[in-house]
Amino acid sequence: MLHLPQRAPAHQLRGVMELEVNGNGDRSGSGAPGVVSPGERAPGDRSYGRRQGQNGGYGNSQRHRATYAALDLGTNNCRLLIARPNREGFRIVDAFSRIVRLGEGLSRTGALNGDAIERTLSALAVCRDKMEHRGVSRARLIATEACRSASNGQGFLQRVRNEVGIELEIVDRETEAHLAAAGCTVLADQDAQSIVLFDIGGGSTEVVWLARGRPGEPSLRKRMRHWTSLPLGVVTMAERFGGHDIDAQTFEDMVEFVAGELQEFKACAAAETRCTRFHLLGTSGTVTTVAGVHLKLPRYDRRKVDGLWMSRSEVDDAMHCLRSMSYEERAANGCIGHERADLVLAGCAILEAIRRAFPAERVRIADRGLREGILMQLMNTDRVWRDRSPRREEHR
Repeated sequence: MLHLPQRAPAHQLRGVMELEVNGNGDRSGSGAPGVVSPGERAPGDRSYGRRQGQNGGYGNSQRHRATYAALDLGTNNCRLLIARPNREGFRIVDAFSRIVRLGEGLSRTGALNGDAIERTLSALAVCRDKMEHRGVSRARLIATEACRSASNGQGFLQRVRNEVGIELEIVDRETEAHLAAAGCTVLADQDAQSIVLFDIGGGSTEVVWLARGRPGEPSLRKRMRHWTSLPLGVVTMAERFGGHDIDAQTFEDMVEFVAGELQEFKACAAAETRCTRFHLLGTSGTVTTVAGVHLKLPRYDRRKVDGLWMSRSEVDDAMHCLRSMSYEERAANGCIGHERADLVLAGCAILEAIRRAFPAERVRIADRGLREGILMQLMNTDRVWRDRSPRREEHR
């Protein structure tokens, strides 16, 4: 069983994340460098497997050899990253991603169903085995909206403890928004006075108004001027409006529904300063799919997508292409697949509502997020880059 170690302060660091797509569609392993955005404390992080020293921490040699894991169990996906710190920051050594649809039917029944639970337990067992095989010594394993809102969420977590042998931590919506920001803020235009960052999930969508950091202000939380977590995502929207055949009116109905949920956040951010470099920064399967379609990729390739800048017209064209596809065409597309063919248009509707609420000439695409944010915080906690001077990345 996993245990909770102490909190610790954080530092600004540089990280290297290496991910690729393997034959079964899981995103794991290939190189895309990026500056690690300022991290903070890592509440809820857990030690796993190896025994730490008697002082509960890591010596200089131990902390640079430690292996870290971050697991994100969402409404639709179960995803794991395993990484080791290095001179540049950290390198991904293993990864796993499986669509489990844990929240399937949750919006109608209020509870996790048996088939979804069994699929998820199976995926979590794979994650456990990977962590054991890689000798993971520190991990944070989180669950989000599906477990937060399900009437049997706590019972499910107990089954995970008993049957899989790992302990999941249900994070609140503010923590989820912060971790998403921590994982991909590095991709923001550093000359922009402010940006809107968003993460479209399966059961919730986090939106953050992020201001440019001031000198001497490393805290990401202070840069997050406003944030919200909408209780809707691609799974809940598809269950509400359908996912197979979406005509123009149904799509517009979805956009309007999301727009209504965004009104309060939009009003809070109305007085914030924008400049000519204002842009959107999105992380989710929706935006990476839009990017893949725009690039006409025969098969998803993270190296070409993560960090991609798209203009307003390019997003328009890619969304039009997606909306013009039949369900069968979406299922056959190498950047979508049959497991997401009924969800992608719901994600496009959420994206369109955000774009209308916060018009911008540019959108940057991030294939990184919660897990990378967790890894940065865990490594910050252990001060693995202590006494090192991180280099800045030149934004492309």
